[in-house]
Amino acid sequence: MPAFDLPPAELARHRPDIEEPPDFDTFWARTLTDAAGAGDPLVSSRPVETGLRLTETWDVSFRGFADDPVHAWFSRPAGAAEPLPAVVEFAGYGRGRGLPHERLTWVNAGYAHLLMDNRGQGDQYGCGGDTPDPHATAPGGPGPAVRGLLDPMDYHYRRLITDAVRAVAAVRTLPGVDPSRVAAVGNSQGGGLALAVAGLVPDLTAVLVTAPLLCGIRRALDLTDLPPYGEITAYLSVHRGAETAARRTLSYVEGISFARRAHAPAHFGVGLRDTVCPPSGTYAAFNRYAELSPAAPETVLHAYPFNGHEGGDAVHVRRQLDWLGRVLGG
Repeated sequence: MPAFDLPPAELARHRPDIEEPPDFDTFWARTLTDAAGAGDPLVSSRPVETGLRLTETWDVSFRGFADDPVHAWFSRPAGAAEPLPAVVEFAGYGRGRGLPHERLTWVNAGYAHLLMDNRGQGDQYGCGGDTPDPHATAPGGPGPAVRGLLDPMDYHYRRLITDAVRAVAAVRTLPGVDPSRVAAVGNSQGGGLALAVAGLVPDLTAVLVTAPLLCGIRRALDLTDLPPYGEITAYLSVHRGAETAARRTLSYVEGISFARRAHAPAHFGVGLRDTVCPPSGTYAAFNRYAELSPAAPETVLHAYPFNGHEGGDAVHVRRQLDWLGRVLGG
């Protein structure tokens, strides 16, 4: 697939205006205050046998949106004695947390690692998930991207983003974690969640996002029919009078809005032939990142001109490891 978005020179300076709702901050402050009202975010933690001798893993459950239990895998290098910096990782669209031995990069690099399950997802690829979404009853299509699309209070991503913020609160309570050194990491949908966390958690230490979903949503809906964005356009092709309500809802989960409010150092990655999450969305979030912060944090972006949604793949992961090791230390 040839490059289909803006030319590289235009991407480098792409800073689109967005229609940010005037109550954006109030909406999220109230949502997160309600979620934090239950007190201790951790529900349970039990060790699990994985067959991995160099990694210790726990099956963790924490309180997410509406006090719903959200599952996660928590892993540490076996025998680590000192408190470790933590990486909270968010999975891609349609994927659950899978099996505990699937994602070992961060724990092998010496970090404590929390992999959050995606509520109401996990059935499209991978090895499944374990967290239902009991609130997915509002009008909308079957895919997560359109569940509750007509009202921001009902929207799936209001719940999932809240879960992601609570995952950071939960990891800070787990044994062997240095709560002052926590990074959020994700690709695609996971990148969108990590970026939202960066905008909603003021003391996050670092954020690493690759090909983030939910960035430059309006432009993405005009550029691609591939899911998840294609699920939204398919829904609107049937519900022809729903566009105004849908666009209002999506404005509350726009990644550029979260990026503007972020404070932590940030590492971005993007494939310039990405037809799933158009690269202009990544550049928009990067170019407007931390613009509301009183101090400009370190930011870096790696672009891969001949790659699509996979971006730099393992080459990019190595760059992430080098960068995060320097930022987090230890």
